[in-house]
Amino acid sequence: MAPYDYVIVGAGSAGCVLANRLSEDPDARVLVLEAGGRDRHPNIKIPAAFAKQFRTRLDWDFNTEPEPHCFGRSIYVPRGKSLGGSSSMNAMVYMRGRPQDYDAWRDAGCPGWGWDDLLPLFMRGENNARGASELRGAGGPLQVSDQRSPRPLSRRFVAAAERHGIPANKDFNGGTQEGVGLAQVYQRNGRRWSNADAYLRPAAKRSNLTVETGAQATRVELTGERASGVCYRDDRGREQIARAEREVILAAGAIASPQLLMLSGIGRAEHLRAVGIDVVVDASGVGRNLQDHPYVVVVYESTVGGSLADAERPRSLLEYVLRRSGPLSSNIAEACAFVRSDPTLEQADLQFHFGPAYFVENGFADYNGHALTIGPVLISPRSRGWIELASADPAAKPRILTNTLAEPADAAALVAGVKLAREIAATEPLAEACGRELLPGPELRTDPELEDDARRRVELLYHPVGTCRMGSDDQAVLDSELRVRGVEGLRVIDASVMPQTVAGNTNAATSVIADRGADLILGLVAAAA
Repeated sequence: MAPYDYVIVGAGSAGCVLANRLSEDPDARVLVLEAGGRDRHPNIKIPAAFAKQFRTRLDWDFNTEPEPHCFGRSIYVPRGKSLGGSSSMNAMVYMRGRPQDYDAWRDAGCPGWGWDDLLPLFMRGENNARGASELRGAGGPLQVSDQRSPRPLSRRFVAAAERHGIPANKDFNGGTQEGVGLAQVYQRNGRRWSNADAYLRPAAKRSNLTVETGAQATRVELTGERASGVCYRDDRGREQIARAEREVILAAGAIASPQLLMLSGIGRAEHLRAVGIDVVVDASGVGRNLQDHPYVVVVYESTVGGSLADAERPRSLLEYVLRRSGPLSSNIAEACAFVRSDPTLEQADLQFHFGPAYFVENGFADYNGHALTIGPVLISPRSRGWIELASADPAAKPRILTNTLAEPADAAALVAGVKLAREIAATEPLAEACGRELLPGPELRTDPELEDDARRRVELLYHPVGTCRMGSDDQAVLDSELRVRGVEGLRVIDASVMPQTVAGNTNAATSVIADRGADLILGLVAAAA
């Protein structure tokens, strides 16, 4: 196999951006290795069907170790396994996070990563259906749209939250994030618009870009202290090596990128030796600092119908086929609210997702009837977890422990969120639609009871980040240009680089990380001092 200039591992949210940007140079030969397959399945394209991808061939289907603060439960962690990665599987909510999130990165030793640095990139990538403004972009590859057919139940939730005292917010990515409103989504004409649609597909016609699916990376090939290529198994199970003359870029996500570093001998020396891997770089931060957004759902019967229980009926299917509207165009998490669990906090620590549906146990649980779900999500978790190798076998899933709710303040915030969800549900016009409380159940009233319930039912919102964080301290895996410390020609560019998670859904932030990463590789921005 002839050498490439750049070998990118992963065609997910970050990898698609990188493939597009790096192949803009016609003299650069770019290879993308994607372990999954194509993104043609209808459960990818139809918005309301996203959870039907879970635990199928489109999903990496990870699970945590028994979580010590959640009664020893193993928590499910889905990750997209197709072109587009998790941007082909997520709930399509477009959310940047707060300016303070990025300024905290900058202030923690990551110059060039503050809000003022990144806002132009957010705007450059965005094609907002509302048009350009001082803070919003138009003409970019990422289609950001208003929902075509939000359910009346979602509007009831927004109105009830406003009546309860939460301010209206028509744009969570405008001047302020706090408040309640309908979410904007990654959709075009009622169809999912993934990063593969936005970035990879337009670049695929370029002769200098090669995308290989069914290609499972097994380790980074090192020549001395330099990354010289990637070892992988192709779609027939044959061992291959893709050579990189300029750089190897891991864009495999917050679980697979640290796994690949460790398989390549880059990680905590004691752990690598324990699983039989020779140590190349003793980097104790690899796989640490794992963060995700925990949530717990409050669910009611809907006495007025109007939920997504009718989404698969022939009339709804016909409406979607003919008009790309109706229940099947729903992203399920139709409305959001950003609130403070404690009024003395400086900023919101909870994000509510409202779904006009029975969405329990990641959508696996069934309910015979109409229901609605309010899910308070902790967006500023204090708890931190880790990822380690189960063995030296690249095919073995890594060990994951999130330590969800290890910090008492995290549990207290979720309990406050459950109580607020109940208060909103008791406020008109939502109260009229709320019948019996299905979860957590009216018999649970006290804070200890609700905390116990939260630990028994808490799930994760599919936003793992932080496991190859950038920074200037000894525990940072990467420098502020996303270069792996101790290895030349190797970068990590995906959600794993975040020092701390952002307040809200993480796909927009991941896309911008890749966009800035491409600028750094191409020398289009100067390294920040």
